[in-house]
Amino acid sequence: MPEEGVPLTPKANLLTTEEILTLARLFVKEGIDKIRLTGGEPLIRPDVVDIVAQLHQLEGLRTIGITTNGINLARLLPQLQKAGLSAINISLDTLVPAKFEFIVRRKGFHKVMAGIHKAIELGYSPVKVNCVVMRGLNEDELLDFVALTEGLPLDVRFIEYMPFDGNRWNFKKMVSYKEMLNTLQQQWPELEKLPEEESSTAKAFKIPGFRGQLSFITSMSEHFCGTCNRLRITADGNLKVCLFGNSEVSLRDHLRAGASEEELLRIIGAAVGRKKRQHAGMFSIAQMKNRPMILIGG
Repeated sequence: MPEEGVPLTPKANLLTTEEILTLARLFVKEGIDKIRLTGGEPLIRPDVVDIVAQLHQLEGLRTIGITTNGINLARLLPQLQKAGLSAINISLDTLVPAKFEFIVRRKGFHKVMAGIHKAIELGYSPVKVNCVVMRGLNEDELLDFVALTEGLPLDVRFIEYMPFDGNRWNFKKMVSYKEMLNTLQQQWPELEKLPEEESSTAKAFKIPGFRGQLSFITSMSEHFCGTCNRLRITADGNLKVCLFGNSEVSLRDHLRAGASEEELLRIIGAAVGRKKRQHAGMFSIAQMKNRPMILIGG
């Protein structure tokens, strides 16, 4: 969350439950087999369990995931699991409660840890933990995060710090994948690379004998644009074909203007067709106007 906060989006501008499901049906019909609900924070949306239940009924959809700050997770997860939630990512940048409060700008570290343990207890494996690594803030916790994977079926994913509006990005704060890997290999020389799935955004590793694993998302130092198959729809209904691109197309406005399925597909197809071969590189991205991450969805 940027220090000054973000203006809340008026409810009328957000996609309704029905609009979310209409778009989901359309994308699944066209071959999308995984949908992740992100944020802001998806678990503060009162209809989130209902959305998951209705997505679960879509034929052809193999995975329904959620990316959450974890604060409400322990309370809601039993209902979400029953509704059909199949994958969980929890955002957690520190294991130090006071630092957590500084980063997230609220208390709740122990609730997040309870959410992680509840997910493991309910059989989710792996439970993915997303950690954005920033020099001077949490790069000294890399070993502590990896140590969690010894006894727990976690996939701790270290994410290179990326430029977005409001996060005061600068190159010196970014810890590259190679630097992180080097730090971990000094502690665990036996660290081994795991095979990557096609179109995966993460480079995965494991320490022999540990229950969990760790991954790196190297968007800045070694981009994976060539195999990226992600599309994002923001909470207010804009399609983003690249996380770092600032071009957006409002599917919400076309839906509300009564666009047919064919028209929507043509608009989506045109947007995907305009997707660039790769993003502009971290220094150019830092100069571009884009939404803060909390208004895009992680």
